[in-house]
Amino acid sequence: MKLCLRNIITWPALPNVITLTRLLAIPIITVALSVCGHDPSQYLNAFVALVYLVAALSDLLDGHLARAYGHESNLGRFLDPLADKLLVSSALIMLIPLNRLPAWVAFLIVAREIAVTGLRAIAVEKNLVIAASAQGKQKTLAQNIALFCLLWSGELIWTDTMTVGTVMLYVALAITYWSGFLYFRDFFRAAKAEGSSPAGIGT
Repeated sequence: MKLCLRNIITWPALPNVITLTRLLAIPIITVALSVCGHDPSQYLNAFVALVYLVAALSDLLDGHLARAYGHESNLGRFLDPLADKLLVSSALIMLIPLNRLPAWVAFLIVAREIAVTGLRAIAVEKNLVIAASAQGKQKTLAQNIALFCLLWSGELIWTDTMTVGTVMLYVALAITYWSGFLYFRDFFRAAKAEGSSPAGIGT
């Protein structure tokens, strides 16, 4: 039994399988909230919020396994941030018609994620190494707390999750743009150090 479990944990493809499982949470969230209209029951809200929470936590698991057992791959480097951004974007978009967050906030967060993803692709093409910042991790944590609370949309351990989620949403928005600024700054610094001119970036 222990040997079988160890074989599963050390399976090279396991981190990518976990990442793909995270992608499966997206249609579950979107379909569940779509078919139930503008007034989903508290049970459905709790179900969707828990699906989101499990999917968000799986990001920590696949990253840990990939690093711990040396299973990092180009496919994983592509799929992992893609799954994260699609998960966050789908939750943001589905919360708009439920009147749980303003559309402009969702737009700003999604726009920042697209911009940074594009810049990251350019950095890879230019062989520029930009280390992950603490602000990026704080952004992810704040976004996940906000979205979990807004998806739950009710009381949880005597706490009004809508109030907590709304406050955390604006905290996440501020951190999102601050971390985005730092990423762009570090990119141009790395490009300058490597002798790449801004005019040549993206060509």
